[in-house]
Amino acid sequence: MPMNWVRSERPNPTALLRLFCFPYAGGQPAYETWIDRFPPEVRRNVELCSIHLPGRASNHSEPLFYELPPLLVTLEQMIVPYHDLPYAFFGHSMGALLGFELARSLRRRELPGPVHLTVSGHRAPQRLDPNKTIHNMPEHEFRAKLREFGGTPEEVLQNAELIELLIPILRADFAVCESYSYVPEAPLDCSITVFGGNDDPKVSRDELLDWRDQTTQSFSLRMFPGGHFFLQSAVSLFVRVLAQDLKNVLRRVAPASLLPQRNIK
Repeated sequence: MPMNWVRSERPNPTALLRLFCFPYAGGQPAYETWIDRFPPEVRRNVELCSIHLPGRASNHSEPLFYELPPLLVTLEQMIVPYHDLPYAFFGHSMGALLGFELARSLRRRELPGPVHLTVSGHRAPQRLDPNKTIHNMPEHEFRAKLREFGGTPEEVLQNAELIELLIPILRADFAVCESYSYVPEAPLDCSITVFGGNDDPKVSRDELLDWRDQTTQSFSLRMFPGGHFFLQSAVSLFVRVLAQDLKNVLRRVAPASLLPQRNIK
């Protein structure tokens, strides 16, 4: 049985909304640090949970996944116990694909799905990926691609021990994405927000706009300065916009939560 992949560094007993954050390929971003940047009304009402996939941190001994379907099966098992609150998904790059397909998988099983989906740095799933597959590239080409993408710190790329640990995880994650085959289904009935980088060489604005076909509810697109990892280079702006997004969701699921709190004497 896999270890628990869902973790909250700051459990919030007053939360009215839970935000599940899915990692990008090879990464385990410190999503929990965003909490400190959220305004009080969001910090008070949202519990942020990070999804920790195999190969990362304390899950390092678990076998890696190379295809999406078996990964979704385990993600479903991990999410179901957290259906006590309305919840939203956030995912960047590979994480966007995981969040989207998990929402569809939960719907197929007639389980409660997310009330909102925020996808970042990933083209609409029905759009074919024109980029060359890289998960099976020779080592030197693979490392060059990592440097080109910009998500792996240079100090990691230069550290022989660290990069040797990271490359198998990256190859597995890229295999999950590159073996993905979109199957048409009805649009989701949750709202969708899409984030993108103005200078992202991997994903164009038109490819992001096509996410609007994946929802019957409200849709919005927000572009940020920067490339594929704009959520790092423009983190202050990014987190501010994400917090506003969460406030909009809270207004729908728990509107009274955003009223000013009064001291009761």
